[in-house]
Parts: sequence; C-alpha cells; structure tokens
Amino acid sequence: MASDLPPLDVALAANAWPFEEAKKIVARLKKRPKDGPVLFETGYGPSGLPHIGTFGEVARTTMVRHAFRVLTEDKIPTRLLCFSDDMDGMRKVPDNVPDPAALAPYLQMPLTSVPNPFGGNYESFGHHNNAMLRRFLDTFGFDYEFASATDYYRSGKLDAVLLRAVEKYDAIMKVMLPTLGEERQATYSPFLPISPVSGRVLYVPMKAVDAKNGTITFTDEDGQDKTVPVTGGKVKLQWKPDFGARWAALGVNFEMFGKDHQTNAPLYDRICEILGGVAPEHFVYELFLDEQGQKISKSKGNGLTIDEWLTYASPESLALYMYQRPREAKKLHFDVIPRAVDEYFQFLGGYERQEWKPRLGNPVWHIHSGNPPAEGLPVSFGLLLNLVSASNAENRDVLWGFIGRYAQGVTPQTHPKLDELVGYAIRYYEDHVKPTKRFSAPDEVEREALSSLEKALGELPAGASPEDVQTALYDVARAVPRYQDFNAKGATPERPGVSQEWFAALYRTLIGQEKGPRFGSFAALYGVEETRALIRRALDGELAKAA
Repeated sequence: MASDLPPLDVALAANAWPFEEAKKIVARLKKRPKDGPVLFETGYGPSGLPHIGTFGEVARTTMVRHAFRVLTEDKIPTRLLCFSDDMDGMRKVPDNVPDPAALAPYLQMPLTSVPNPFGGNYESFGHHNNAMLRRFLDTFGFDYEFASATDYYRSGKLDAVLLRAVEKYDAIMKVMLPTLGEERQATYSPFLPISPVSGRVLYVPMKAVDAKNGTITFTDEDGQDKTVPVTGGKVKLQWKPDFGARWAALGVNFEMFGKDHQTNAPLYDRICEILGGVAPEHFVYELFLDEQGQKISKSKGNGLTIDEWLTYASPESLALYMYQRPREAKKLHFDVIPRAVDEYFQFLGGYERQEWKPRLGNPVWHIHSGNPPAEGLPVSFGLLLNLVSASNAENRDVLWGFIGRYAQGVTPQTHPKLDELVGYAIRYYEDHVKPTKRFSAPDEVEREALSSLEKALGELPAGASPEDVQTALYDVARAVPRYQDFNAKGATPERPGVSQEWFAALYRTLIGQEKGPRFGSFAALYGVEETRALIRRALDGELAKAA
C-alpha cells in the first residue's frame, strides 16, 4: 500500500468516520474469520448515466477500505466490487436519449437487452451505460472491479443462491409480505421470470415453486403457463430480495447506501441470513438536497451533476464535499463549490505541519488514500473570484499579471494547480457570479467611510502587506458608529471591534456581491492603487450605474 502509514496505535484510536466504519469490519472478522478477501461493494442502477451520487458512494467506500487496510496493516486482502444492476427491466424511456420513441417497444426488457440508442460498438443500452460507469470510475483513478448482474445471472455465479431462494421461498415471502399492501401481496413474488415469449421482466404471481427441481411456474404474456429454471439467467430477483441474495452469494462485508434504503435494510439483512449468508456492515448516508432543500432527483434534474461540478472545480474538492458529514443532509448546488475548493486547500496546506493524530482526522489523508500531495496555494479560490470580478478579467494572462505581482516567483509553471484554479475561477465567475452581480450605490455613511478608506490606503507604504491593508480597514471602521461592535472579543469603549456590516458594505459597493473572503487579502492581491481607483469609481456612481 503506497501511502504514508501512521503508527498502528494512533490509527486504532482515530475517530474519523472511515476509521469508525473500518473498526466495525475488523471487529466482525474477529468474531467470524473469513477465508479470502474482505469484500466492499457498491451498487449502480444503469438506467441512466453515472451521477454525483455514484462518485460519492465509490469515493466514500474507498475511504473506508483504505482505513481498514491501515488498521490491519494490509495483511488482509480486500476487493471493491462495483455491481451494476443491469438486468433490471427498463421501467421508462429516459428523456435524454436519441429518438426516445424507438425505445418504447423495449419497456420492461432487461437493460442489457434494450438496443443501444447512442450507436457505437456497445451491444445494448445497459452495456453502453456500464461502459460509461467504468470510464467514469477510471477517470478518478478508483481501484475497483466491475460486475454485471446480467453476467452473474447468466453465467451461473448466482445459481446456488437462487436455488436456495427456491428452497426458502416461504421464508422469504414471510419477510416480504407484511411490508406490502393488500393488492400487492396478492401478486407478489421474489422471482421475476424473463418471459420466453417477449423477453420482458415479468411482475407476475407464481403458480408453483418447485424446490426439488429448482423451477417456478407462472402465466406468461401469451396466457400460457410456463415452467422455467431459476438458474442460468431465466429469472431474476426483485430488488429487495436481490440485495440480500447478492450479499449472501458474494460474501459482502461492507456496503453503504442512501437513507432511502434505511427502512429496507432489515429486509436485506434477513433475506441474506435466510439464504445462508451473514449480513454485511452497513453505512447509511444522508441524501443531497437542492438549493430549496428538496431531495435531488435525476428525473427532476435539480441539484448538481458531476460534470457541472468538474466544470468549476477539481475532483479533490468534490471528494472533500463527499467526505464531510456524510450522515447529514447537505445542499448540493453551485454556491457550495467555492467554499469546498478553498477548504480542500486549507486542509492540504495544514497537513504537513500536523502530527499523526490530527492527520488522520484531516480529510485530505482520506481523499488521497494516505498520500496527499505537497501543494500550497498563495491565493485562495475566493480571492481569485473577487479578482476576476473586480478586474473584469476574461483570460488567464490578466489574472496572472496580478498574481505574479502579489506573489513573487509564482507562475503557471511553478504552480500548475493554481493555474488550474484560475481557469475554474474565470468559468465560475462568467456563469454564476457575473449574472447576479448587483452593485449598491453607497449611502452617506458609506460614502464617508469609503472616502476615509481611500485616503488611508493612499498613506500605506509601497508593497503594503494584506495585514497592513486589513489594519487600515479596521481603523477606518472603528471611527464610524454604524460599524462599531462593542461585543467583539477584546473590544473596549476606546477601541471598539468592527462589525461584519462594514465588510458587507465593501463587497456590496465595490464588488457587487454580498460577501467574500478577507478584504485585506483581496486588496493586496488586486493592488492598493487599483483598490483606491475602485473606491473612487464607486463614489462617482460609476459601478452602480454600470450594473
């Protein structure tokens, strides 16, 4: 394992959530030793393209897997299996495919039997989406194995557990029926036969279940009773029994899933046990919400897609967002991106200075599987956004002119990650900041304070530091009653603190936004004389008029 390894006693005491989950697996193995690798699994429904939740599930599982490897000193082999439920019937035609009407005749066909609407060399819609999943996972460098439900059912890998399901049919029905409504109970079966006539996945009641011969009998779409073996891909399981059966068949040790599965987890566990398996350790994560607090839905198209995030920020920032507070519902929309970017580099910048105990609580250790890169940034993403906003820069060269003056010796060649951020900042500004910019004309109190600030900045020595600029900002505000804060830490009647209203006023009048990063750092980056000119434009009404 190519990672920066902590002392084992420190790892055993670590309480970051991946370690907490990994410890459960270690304890499980002490009670029930296992021959062969410990199996981590994630599931994927290939009815559509991979999305941001797919990334989160694989990234988070990878973090738990790495923590487990550290706790066991990599003496126990592990596998990560990404399982595609591609034998599911196509319940509806997706909106985002070419010629949707052409797929209508294939409703309820297994996804790997539906023609591929995208063309190319993929033999079916399911095969195409599986290829997109693998490409998606490979792009992020995940260490995984891919599994296709169609392959597993047809090749016989699930035959043994399917035959046990026939034997335990009554026990499975006893678990499932109380969870269903009266009408559904009358027609429910854990087995979904594939029609020999139409090839569709059939939701029909069983006429007979023959444990001795491993067969089921049902009425097919042509009205005729058919008897088929449950093996060899002739039958698949309903999704809830399928969860438990897969766990039993493969010996899964860990699987995480969203909160929408939480009430079903006891069903999955019980069916796994009925079929002779041991239910895996679970981790239930909260679902993502859109800006209005509504659950993100692929069909609604609310929230962010993976491509949208990666248009404006790096995969590492997305991985940080996935790492943080996975058991809390979080809003996933464009406004969260800048903060995630800056927090990632803050954690990365602090890593090298940390001892092992705080390192194992640092998200970057988990994001990079114990081997974070040694990269620091002289300029934050938030500052870059404000710089683009103030300078109206539309290309890298303009921004690098400011950066090179602010941080001597820093170039795109010496700091490629910063150059990457410059590109992200320009795109994010153009798409998500510029359209919402609204400059406020300063009122009389703000005009007087801005005039005082312009004068104070002019009195600073050449090459003033961000701290010098910030001090000048505070000194100006302390003389203005509107901005005085006598409740601030260390405030006295003679030297009051400064309220956030002062900085909000600066951003409203000078940048056209409600908030931003430390203004002293922005002014030093943009340039003191340039900031003074910006203030004069605000006082002249030029900024508010232009908006």
